[in-house]
Amino acid sequence: MLAVKVFGKQDMRVVNVPKPTIDKPSDIIVKVKACGICGSDKAIYNGSNPFVELPRVMGHEFVGEIVEIGDEVTEFAVGDHVVIEPISYDGKCYACRQHMPNACVNLKVLGVHQDGGMQEYIKVPALQLHHIDKDIPWTTAVLSEPYTIAGNATTRGEVGLSKTVVIQGAGTIGQLSLRVAKAKGARVMISDVAQDKLDFAKDNGADAVVNVKNEDLVEKVKEWTNGEMANVVIDAVGAPSTFKTCLDIASVAGRIVPMGFSSAPVTITQQPIMQKQLTICGSRHQTFQFEPIIQAIEAGVLKDDGMTNQRFNIKDAQKALDLMNNDPDKARKIVLMFD
Repeated sequence: MLAVKVFGKQDMRVVNVPKPTIDKPSDIIVKVKACGICGSDKAIYNGSNPFVELPRVMGHEFVGEIVEIGDEVTEFAVGDHVVIEPISYDGKCYACRQHMPNACVNLKVLGVHQDGGMQEYIKVPALQLHHIDKDIPWTTAVLSEPYTIAGNATTRGEVGLSKTVVIQGAGTIGQLSLRVAKAKGARVMISDVAQDKLDFAKDNGADAVVNVKNEDLVEKVKEWTNGEMANVVIDAVGAPSTFKTCLDIASVAGRIVPMGFSSAPVTITQQPIMQKQLTICGSRHQTFQFEPIIQAIEAGVLKDDGMTNQRFNIKDAQKALDLMNNDPDKARKIVLMFD
């Protein structure tokens, strides 16, 4: 069967690998139908992802149909449509005991530490599978995992009814965080340097947009909130400058959710953190977000609505990565298809 495997920096090949087989009575084999390409996949390809172990079959945003099950599998059946949860954890460490398995000391991620979904078939434990209605198109179902990232960030930020939320960055995760925040009843402003991304955000529910190329974000937030500033700030850019801005635009008792994993140092002062009693919340992957996100997708609360705007066959994976590298503004979400 075909798989997209990275061997080194910008050395990605579509190769033939053995098809998985049922070895244990609890095994489940899924035929992959669609796999999204994420910024972390781009980082793996470009040699800048600090967590990946090479060589590796990429892909952690994927969905498919069950084609074979072991004798002891009872909660799933052949033909079921499923979303794959890419993380696994030990359930015993301090993070897991604090109900944060996404920060487990022994965390493993499909497509990073273990071979992921950019292959025609994959064997996945039942614990990492979630049912999804067969009426949901694969190109919508594949957004489940990135939507859980937005779900986790908004949960960490305690986004809720009537709160004001500012999202820095109108890329894929910023756009999905906008939609989840709106679904939770918040008022949302989103900022970026690309006007077309801001226009797309406005069409998809943003209450206000700010182009930081020619507008002052701090002043715009002050005006939009009548001086209160933002109750929740989500930094979906992850640059040192945007993180520093978070402290300026957060309200008293505000919450800041940085989503990047840049290792660049940031110089900030303690005063606004103390004076405003700010809470800064890390957000990594997701915790228990798949079921509510899938239910929201099935209910039509969370949709595709133009997010998956680029689709490639698995055989054209190189073209997909080239597009993401060379012309990322054309790709809100690139999806590899397997039929």
